[in-house]
Amino acid sequence: MTTAGPARREICKLCLRARSACICQWITPIAHQVEVLILQHPLELTCAKGSARLLHLCLPHSRLVPGELFPDDSLLNAPFALPPGSVGVQPSRQLLLLYPETAQDQALGLPAAPALTPAMLQDPSKLRLVVLDGTWRKSRKMLCLNPALQRLPRLSLEDLPASSYRIRKAHRPDQLSTLEATCAALMRLEGRTAPFEPLLKAFDGFVAQQLARRLPSPETLAHPDS
Repeated sequence: MTTAGPARREICKLCLRARSACICQWITPIAHQVEVLILQHPLELTCAKGSARLLHLCLPHSRLVPGELFPDDSLLNAPFALPPGSVGVQPSRQLLLLYPETAQDQALGLPAAPALTPAMLQDPSKLRLVVLDGTWRKSRKMLCLNPALQRLPRLSLEDLPASSYRIRKAHRPDQLSTLEATCAALMRLEGRTAPFEPLLKAFDGFVAQQLARRLPSPETLAHPDS
C-alpha cells in the first residue's frame, strides 16, 4: 500500500513561481533597441526577491542565462532568436559590461577594462549590454572567474536616483536592483527615458507584492528543471 506524497504546488510556466506568488501581472513589454544578456548567478534562481526574471520577460530583445562560469566568448556573441516575422542575419553587436570600475579591481588582480569610447555608443541597435545578476559579492566572483567578461569595456552608472528595491538590503546607497540598473543603462544608451518608465512602475508593483507577502521563502519559486 502506498500513500500519496504532498501535492506539488502549481507553478506558473512563464515566471516560474508558484501560482499564489505569480508576478506575470507586472510583465510590461518594452520597445528597446539595445540587446540585453543577463547572466544570472545560480543562487539567484530561487530567490523570490530577484528582479532578473521580470526584467527578462519585459525586454523582448533579452536573454537570461543562469551560470557562474562562461569559459569563452561564444555565449556572449551568440545571436539571439529573431523576433517573429524577422528575416536575415542579425548584425554583429558591440558588447558592453554593466559593471563599475572600482578600486578593488587591482586588489582582485583584474586587468584594466578596455576603454569605452563614444564611437562604440553611436548606434544603440548595434549594442549588447551584458548584465550580471547577483549580489555584489556574487557578481564580483563571476567577473573574477571569467576572463571573457574581463575583456569587455565597462559601462558605469553615475548620479543615480535612490533605489525602490525595499525588499533587499543594499550595502551602499548607489546599489540598485538588476532591473533598475539595467533600465538606467538602457536610458543612457538609447538616449530616452519615457519607454522605460512603465517598466519601473511595474517594478514598484512587484516590490509592493513581495512586501505584502512578507518576503516569501525561496520555495515559492520553481526549480529550473521542474
